[in-house]
Formats: sequence, structure tokens, C-alpha cells
Amino acid sequence: MSPLFSRMLSLLLLMTGGATLAALADSGSTGAALGVAVGALVWLAWDSWCAQKFARWLHRMLDELDTPPPHLDGPRREAAERIQRLLRKQRLETEEFENRLHNLQSALQASPNGLIILDEQRCIEWCNRTACEHFGLDSQRDLSQRITHLLRTPALVKSFAAHDFLNAITLESPRSTVTHPLRLEVRLLPYGQGRLLMLSRDITAIEQAEAMRRDFVANVSHEIRTPLTVLAGFVETLQTLPLNDDEQADMLHRMAQQAERMKSLVDDLLTLSRLEGSAPPGTNEWTPIHALLGRLDADARALSAHLAGQNAPGHELVFEGMDTADEIAGSASELQSAFFNLINNAIRYTPPGGKIVVSWQAQINGGARIVVRDSGPGIAPEHIPRLTERFYRVDSDRSRASGGTGLGLSIVKHVLQRHDATLAIDSAPSKGACFTATFPAARVRTGK
Repeated sequence: MSPLFSRMLSLLLLMTGGATLAALADSGSTGAALGVAVGALVWLAWDSWCAQKFARWLHRMLDELDTPPPHLDGPRREAAERIQRLLRKQRLETEEFENRLHNLQSALQASPNGLIILDEQRCIEWCNRTACEHFGLDSQRDLSQRITHLLRTPALVKSFAAHDFLNAITLESPRSTVTHPLRLEVRLLPYGQGRLLMLSRDITAIEQAEAMRRDFVANVSHEIRTPLTVLAGFVETLQTLPLNDDEQADMLHRMAQQAERMKSLVDDLLTLSRLEGSAPPGTNEWTPIHALLGRLDADARALSAHLAGQNAPGHELVFEGMDTADEIAGSASELQSAFFNLINNAIRYTPPGGKIVVSWQAQINGGARIVVRDSGPGIAPEHIPRLTERFYRVDSDRSRASGGTGLGLSIVKHVLQRHDATLAIDSAPSKGACFTATFPAARVRTGK
């Protein structure tokens, strides 16, 4: 039975009932009409009361979907049940959609790339945390703001004005500083009806690596070109000019020095390459400190005597802690190379007769450190942070004259990093220099 037919039937029954009562009361045609009207009014009152109950239930159900429908007539109860089923289905679909949207936003928030959604007016509709970090935005405060009002980089403004969305834009982030530079690559991707997706990617490390690669190639080329030029000049001289034995011997000696310089450079480059391309040493190989210091002592005295010559005083070399029974974990050859580089620098930059102290010092926390202190000319504070850069020299002419390649401290830094150690440099002009390599307790074994 349809709801409309059911309602009409109930109305007719009430009107018929009223007319029947009037007929039983023998009230004539006027009474019959009055009975019909009374029956219709009763039906109308009852129907209005049911409608109010239905409306109140609908109002409550907007807040509490599980509110059971009231006791109503058949049509309204059936309608209430259908409405409740539809609303429950809609709620489940809405919750599923919200969960998917939340998961999508969470994924976009976790992206390492910045993402900004722009509407047709180039106003911000949504942005992730990375975009806020890249451009200094606030995800709440800057919503509905025009992007060109917040980011006034000429290249970006020009791209928006020209609708040039094909090429990537490279710009400096508003949050970039001298100490923490931030370079971004920005792409604008159209979608929908005039909307834009603005993607940003941090390319600071890439540009720095590219700059380092260019500098490295330029430095290597320069370091090799200089001795090659000298060698070529000497060879040409030997080929074209008549020289006596002493002159030839002197020239061959200089050529040997330049060849040795190139060999040292190539050896250091190969050492750096091997350090960067191999796995860090473990803690299963232990080297006695007294043996390591003994080899360093012999090498240091030989180098000092070689640089000073036969008739000049050498350096005053002091090795402290050679009687220790401590051991250090790692690659013995790498450690000796790193320590000798520190001692080598101290000897080469300290005038003959100067004092150089190498000491092994155990720490309270179980770690230890090796300290190389010299009485040389010292280093200005502005140079200290860059000393471990490849080919960085405080005094280029003096470094080359002493036979340095500019890679020694870079090798030291890499070796110490591979052994979980740190390097500290303390120096000032005219006060010498102190290099301290500190090792953690896991790399040190105290002798019994």
C-alpha cells in the first residue's frame, strides 16, 4: 500500500466515522456535515502532531545519527527508516572520504618537496610544512593570500605574469642566510580550471656539490699544471742549452722535486678517494699506542733532519705517553697516516729549532685524545674553520715551498670521521697551533 493511499484512507475513515456518529445522533444533514468536518479536523490534528514528532526527530538526528525514530504511522516510520539508512550510508562515505583526504594530506606533509595549491586568482588554498619552511609561510595566516604578495622574487613574478609554466625557476629562499644558504628549484604545474600546483625542491646541497666539484677540478688542474710547467721548462732547457755537469745536476734535482710533488699529490688524491669509497673500519683490530707513537717518532725525526739539512739545527721533538699500554681500535695504517699528517704540518710550518710536542692523553670518560702542539707562527682565527677543506691554504706560496699538497688536513678529517673521532684546532698568530684528535671510549682500550 502506498503512503499516499494509506493517508487518504485514514482521512476517509475518520470523516466517515464522524458522519456515522452524526447519523446515529439523528442530527440531520447539518450534523452529518459537522461530523465529517470534525473527523477531518481530528485527522489534521493527528497528522500535524505526527509531523511535529517527525520534524523533532529529524532535528535531533542531525546531531545524533543513531537516535531511533519515534512511534509514527506506517508511511512516516518507513520514511524515517529510509532517511536514517541514507544518512548512515552518507556518514560512512564521508568518513571514508575524510580518511582518504587525511592520508593524502599526511603523505603530502611528509614530502621532502614543498607543495602549494593555488586557485584561479593565484591565492594559496593549501600548503605543506616543507613549503612553509622553504618560503617562510604560515599555513594558517597566509591562506587566501596572493602568492606574489608574499613572494616577490622577480623570476617568480615574471613567470606568473607571462604564464610561463614550462621551465623550472631557480631562486634563493627568503629564509636563506649567509651561514645557512637555501637555494630552491620551483616548478609551476597547471591543472583543473586555471589552478596551479607550485612545487619547490631544495637544491642547496646539489649546487654546493657542483661548486665543490668545479673547485676540486680547478684546484687539481692548477696543482698539477704548476710542476708540469716547471718540468717542461727544465726539459726544454736541457734540450736547447749547453749546460755543465753542476748545472745539469741542479736542474735534474729540481725536476725530481717537482716529480715528487706530483707523486705526493696523486697519492693524497688516491688516499682521499679510498677513504670516501670504503666502509668505516670496525673495532676488531686494535693497535698499541706505544708502537704507533714509536713509528711516528722515528718518521718525525727523519723528516725534521731532512728539512733542516746537515748543518742546521732540527726541531725539538717531544713524544709523551709512549710508555702507555692503551690500544686504539681501527685501521692502523689510516691512523698513522692521519697522525703523521698532523706532525708533518707542525714540522713543516715550525722554524728549525722550534718545539713540537705530541702527547697521548687518556680521558676520564674512557676515551682518549692525541694532541700535536707546535711553536710555529700560528693561524689567524678566520682561517681555522676552513683548514680541513681540500686545497685550502693559509699561505699558498709558503705551503707549496714546504712541499705541502693542501690535502693533508682533509685526509685527517676523513680518517677521524671514519673512526668516530673529532678534530679540534686551537691557534692564534704568533702563538703556535694545537691540533687535538679525540676518540670515544668505544675506540679505546685501557692497558692493564
